[in-house]
Amino acid sequence: MSKILSTQMSGLFQRIIQSEEEAIEETSRLLAQASIGQGNIYFACYDELQALEENALHGAEPFINLKSWSPTTQLTEADRVCIFTTKSDNPEVLNLAKKLYDNFIPFSVVSSEPKSDTNELSELAYTYVSMKIRGGILPHPTKLGERVVVPYLMAGLFIYEAIKLYYDEMVSEDDEL
Repeated sequence: MSKILSTQMSGLFQRIIQSEEEAIEETSRLLAQASIGQGNIYFACYDELQALEENALHGAEPFINLKSWSPTTQLTEADRVCIFTTKSDNPEVLNLAKKLYDNFIPFSVVSSEPKSDTNELSELAYTYVSMKIRGGILPHPTKLGERVVVPYLMAGLFIYEAIKLYYDEMVSEDDEL
């Protein structure tokens, strides 16, 4: 089973990079605007993706200029927000996105669903990255047809690390000037 899991995860990561690399780079650029300017960066993480903010704040290589976010955080136009969510139709996420949009605070979204005209969250966001997850990736060994292992956190962490690579490069180039 572990070989199948490894193959499926590798395939997921390849799909993300093949179709989302430009959006990942645009997201990094958007976040770098806050670091280069006078703003702060916030990650608004929902459900199991809250672990991403913990990693970004307290991991071995923290995300430069990231501040802890909460629903009561007072944001300015110089700030940038990256929303990580498993579902683009989450009412709490949509409420935050509308508030950011109405207050002219540019923000990015990382979510499982693809960008589309019917995905309101993708329409509101300045940049949008899809995790390419449609459901479980492994067949359950005892139940026919049921799929298990929905890797939201692993895909989110992969995208986070890709964003961070571009971001760190952009911010370090600015320091050299």
